[in-house]
Amino acid sequence: MKETLNTYSKENKAKDLNIRPEYSGFALLKHTLKNASLNLNEDIYEKLKQFNDLLYDANQRTDLTNVPQEESPIRHYADSLLILKSKELFKPGFSVIDVGTGAGFPGMPLAIARQDINFLLLDALKKRCDFLEFAVKELGLKNVRVLHSRVEDAAHGELREKFDLSLSRAVASMNVLLEYMLPFVRVDGAALCWKGPSLYQELETAKKAVEILGGSFYKTIELPIENRTHLVQVVNKTKNTPDKYPRRAGIPNKRPL
Repeated sequence: MKETLNTYSKENKAKDLNIRPEYSGFALLKHTLKNASLNLNEDIYEKLKQFNDLLYDANQRTDLTNVPQEESPIRHYADSLLILKSKELFKPGFSVIDVGTGAGFPGMPLAIARQDINFLLLDALKKRCDFLEFAVKELGLKNVRVLHSRVEDAAHGELREKFDLSLSRAVASMNVLLEYMLPFVRVDGAALCWKGPSLYQELETAKKAVEILGGSFYKTIELPIENRTHLVQVVNKTKNTPDKYPRRAGIPNKRPL
């Protein structure tokens, strides 16, 4: 099942973005979100800008992202936030884990926009976690925790099947990604996987994995970003994930389900 969030024609968007020079930086982000009928208040935009400034200041000393700063409003922030248009996925009081968060995407923008939801940002690289802990403190975010851990370790501990939602923009095939994500999700929760146009092929190869791991493919959501094909696959958690998953480090990539 495919769902589109696009309520604004591609022709009109392209025309606007080409002839209106004021649509750059975070003005372009605001324009993109408003065209998708996603309206955020100015306090949220200000915190998003503050986080972006912190990120690219730290990026001069530590390699956190390879996305150029001028492209970040769309490639990092619009890409992370447009999923909020699907309101039924993000309910007040939910607990959410961002698996392999990297520099904090999609988790940090979502946490800034939805401070009524609790987020855990998980990453195996300490320098990323150190930056994110600093940013959370600087921004005064009370709904965000950061955990430095390998997924394979964290998913076999107290965090197992504790979250309403598991999110990831990590670069991995669906059958590998789901082995990392679904063990964190409670039954009746969901995993949201950000993917490019290769998703449709990956869904075919991940049919066995999703069944083994206790999930089912629900719907595909197309994000309305001009000149980019980016999708979010929603995978419902229908039963408990067998205790053996995720397998030890390196195995999911070497021997995908």
